[in-house]
Amino acid sequence: MRRIGLIGGMSWESSAHYYQLINRHVAQRLGGLHSADLVLHSLDFAPIEALQRGGDWNTAGERLATSAEGLTAAGATVIGLATNTMHIVAEQIEERLPDDAQFIHIADPTAAALKSDGYTTVGLLGTRFTMQEPFYRERMEASGLAVLVPEVDQTNLNGIIYEELCRGIIREESRAVYARAIEMLAARGAEAVILGCTEIGLLISDEDSVVPLFDTTALHAEALAEASIRHGSDLNP
Repeated sequence: MRRIGLIGGMSWESSAHYYQLINRHVAQRLGGLHSADLVLHSLDFAPIEALQRGGDWNTAGERLATSAEGLTAAGATVIGLATNTMHIVAEQIEERLPDDAQFIHIADPTAAALKSDGYTTVGLLGTRFTMQEPFYRERMEASGLAVLVPEVDQTNLNGIIYEELCRGIIREESRAVYARAIEMLAARGAEAVILGCTEIGLLISDEDSVVPLFDTTALHAEALAEASIRHGSDLNP
């Protein structure tokens, strides 16, 4: 297996979920006592969140690129960023990677799964940055998908992520808010909805939704595991 390098901590709640999902996929694929060859750098989220609020994406990108360099120095050649929002600086990270390192963009396995299942118009839920800034929608649209974002409640949806989910707080009232947002996206023509924040899958599942949900955390974790396995040369215990 190739070693996976995961930039995490944004938030650590979802990063812990990434770790479980990656290892479970490797175990299912390879059997026995196999687990992922993985290095995780969990950053302190508070300074990153302050840079987000201040719009200082360049400094945030520099910190994440430095993290990626540390992971590659530790032998990682499959690099994942365990957050949707911070993919706004994905190019800054990729520019600092050596030629033998592969960056797996979180939007790509999600777009591939949606297209494979035949969906063309999708809703997008996430932080206000992911919903409002073009970086995520444009990557999805480049793959041929039409993307809808909520017309109302973006502030409330964003607050639930930062004030609750990133802190490990799960509330039924907040689940209802997200379920209603999905209903409104479906009413506007969304055939499926992207959970475009790595924490949202901790709150809501298909049982809460009127349309299929595509959890970026699960899809990204699987893609990282597959990239490691497919290029592996030694699959023995």
